[in-house]
Amino acid sequence: MATNRGVAYMEPRKVEVQSIDFPKLALGSRKCEHGVILKIVATNICGSDQHMVRGRTTAPAGLILGHEITGEVIEAGRDVEFIKDGDLVSVPFNIACGRCRNCKEGKTGICLSVNPSRPGAAYGYVDMGGWVGGQAEYVLVPYADFNLLKFPDKARAMAKIKDLALLSDIFPTGYHGAVTAGVGTGSIAYVAGGGPVGLACAASCHLLGAACVIVGDMIPERLAQARSFGCETIDLRNDASLADQIAQIVGVPEVDCAVDCVGFEARGHGKESVVERPATVLNALMEITRAGGALGIPGLYVTGDPGGVDDNAKIGMLGIRIGLGWAKSHYFTTGQCPVMRYHRQLMQAILYDKIQIAKAVNVTVISLDDAPKGYKDFDQGAAKKFILDPHNVLRAA
Repeated sequence: MATNRGVAYMEPRKVEVQSIDFPKLALGSRKCEHGVILKIVATNICGSDQHMVRGRTTAPAGLILGHEITGEVIEAGRDVEFIKDGDLVSVPFNIACGRCRNCKEGKTGICLSVNPSRPGAAYGYVDMGGWVGGQAEYVLVPYADFNLLKFPDKARAMAKIKDLALLSDIFPTGYHGAVTAGVGTGSIAYVAGGGPVGLACAASCHLLGAACVIVGDMIPERLAQARSFGCETIDLRNDASLADQIAQIVGVPEVDCAVDCVGFEARGHGKESVVERPATVLNALMEITRAGGALGIPGLYVTGDPGGVDDNAKIGMLGIRIGLGWAKSHYFTTGQCPVMRYHRQLMQAILYDKIQIAKAVNVTVISLDDAPKGYKDFDQGAAKKFILDPHNVLRAA
C-alpha cells in the first residue's frame, strides 16, 4: 500500500505533518479520468497559507495545506492526452476546468465549475472548493491537459528547479501585480510589501523594464533582500510620510505604478506600524500614484476574518478612500492571478537566464518534516521563500 504524508493546519499557529490518504484518480464517487497523480518535487509555503495558520480565516482544523506545487507525473487518467508518466510539470494554484465561460475567456482564477460555493478554486485553501493541498508527498491534479505546464527538457529544468518551482504562484502573481499596475519601460514603480510576493513583483518590475523600483516594508532583512537585486527601499516604520520618502528617492512625491503585495493584515505606517490598519496600503497607494495611474492588488483580501480589528474588517469591509482614487482616475485590478496567462512566458524567461527569481526571493529548501519550523520562521518575518522538498529531489539536484 502506497503511503502519503501532508502538512495539516490544526489550530492557530500550529501545523503538523500527518499521514494522509494516497490520492486516487477519483472525485468523490466518480472516476477522474482527466486527472493525474503527481509525486511532488517541490511545494512552497505561501503568505496566503500563513494567513490561515495565523487563524485569520475560517479554515477548518485538519485542512491539508499547499497550493504551490511542482511535480512528476506517476499516473494519468484515461482521458489525459498530452501529459505522460514521467513528465515534470508546474501546477497553477488556480484549479480550472478549461470548459466554462470564464476559463474560455482566460479567467482561470475564477473558474465556474470547480468550486460549488463561489467562483475560483485552489489546492489546500479555505473556501476554495475543498481540494486536498500539495504540501505533501503526492497529490491529485484534475483537468491535467488544461492546467499543467510541462517543462520541455527535464534535465534542463532540474538545473533551474528552484526558480521553476516559483511558477505555480508567487512569480506569476508578482508579475501580474506589476502588469496590472501598468509597469513598463522607464516606469517608476512602488511595491508595498517585501515578502516573497513583493520581492517577486519587484523583480518582475525590472523584467518589464522599470527605471526605478521602490519596495516598502517594516522588516530590515526584507528591505536588505530587495536592495540585493537593485531596488530602492523605504522603511515604513519611519515617521516621514510615504510621499516625502518617495520624493527623496525620485524627486517628486509620486510614482507611475503601485502594487499592493501586503493584503488585509496591513499595519499602519510610522508611529502606527505596530497597529493593524487593513486599509492602510490601499489608501497610501492612492495617495502616491499619479493621476491616471494604476494599482495592482495581488495582496489577499478575504470575506471572512475572525481576527479582524473590528466588525467591518471581519467581513472584509474596509475604510477605503475611494473618492481619492476616483478623483485621480485610478485603475484597480484585484483578485487571484490567472497563472496560466503568464507561466509559459515566465518559464522561458527563467530557462533563458533573463531573471534569477529564486535568488531575488531568497529561496530556502527545507524538508517536509521541517514545515512547522518553516511556518514559524516565516511568521517572524524571515526574508526567505521556503520550499519543501518531500522526496529530497531538490537537494540531490
